[in-house]
Amino acid sequence: MNVRRRLIPTTAVTGAVILGLVTLSACSDASGAAGKGKENGGKLDVVASFYPMQFLAEQIGGDHVTVNTLTKPGVEPHDLELKASQVRELGQADYILYLKGIQPAVDDAIQQAGVENTLDAATLTKLEAHSTSTGGHDHGHEGEEEHHGEEEHHGEEAGADPHIWLDPVKYAEVAKGVGASLEKADPAHAADYKKNTAELVKKLDALHKKFDEGLKNTSTRTFITTHSAFGYLAERYKLDQEGISGMDPESEPSPARIKELREVAKAEKVTTVFFETLASDKTAKTLAKDAGLTTDVLDPLEGITDKSKGADYIEVMESNLAALRKALGSK
Repeated sequence: MNVRRRLIPTTAVTGAVILGLVTLSACSDASGAAGKGKENGGKLDVVASFYPMQFLAEQIGGDHVTVNTLTKPGVEPHDLELKASQVRELGQADYILYLKGIQPAVDDAIQQAGVENTLDAATLTKLEAHSTSTGGHDHGHEGEEEHHGEEEHHGEEAGADPHIWLDPVKYAEVAKGVGASLEKADPAHAADYKKNTAELVKKLDALHKKFDEGLKNTSTRTFITTHSAFGYLAERYKLDQEGISGMDPESEPSPARIKELREVAKAEKVTTVFFETLASDKTAKTLAKDAGLTTDVLDPLEGITDKSKGADYIEVMESNLAALRKALGSK
């Protein structure tokens, strides 16, 4: 994934991390979780890297956690710059939940923070390598990129697509792992974490069924999107994703790619070019105008803002389903 790495000044990181580690060691207790929760009304202090991790922590942790996210609403996660205060917050956390491969600056800071209860969600499921063209079946166009969906990788391997939360089935798998991890980190409330996990998995299963039924019979199976974040969703529901910019939503497509997309749109009877709320829609609108297509939002759910079509993960995913049904001509 072509993600621009943001560097934090070495002196700021070193000072912040040392302070965080000193604080952590000073307040740890025999329960296995850091003791800062005692200063927080007895709640576990959880730091989540960005919204999909925040949602899991809040839903599963419930009343027993206080969740802070490093990526504030409206910030494009791939471009996140960490301040010294945020690195310090990492070192003082009771529990850290993140997804390796999305935010290199966060990955580096978490590794340095050394918090005992740290969970990489990418280790809870199998990751796959996805190309710009990803989907459930072959278009049959000469020269189209080979589909690599069957190649499975662990999260730390290069080329793995980290957008697992956009597949409700994989997200449910991750939720189960997060629940088990919280039970271990805070055994006093294990029963509640187990109950909350089961309730969330039930919601995600219901969401999966809505997608499965809603996208079963369509006029076309192909959709074009600026950000190639929907590879797992496309594979799950036997759709074909054609990404304009690849994994990095800010990268510029080549003239050859734009030409190819116009040809794909005509051959596959594509009606819509999707864009997202946290990145520029300029390329999507230019392509749509040139090819005589409409535009709409397909949200990769990397953050919730007042522009989001829903208040949380479930609602925005349901909005995504409605947009896909309309664009694909669901019957």
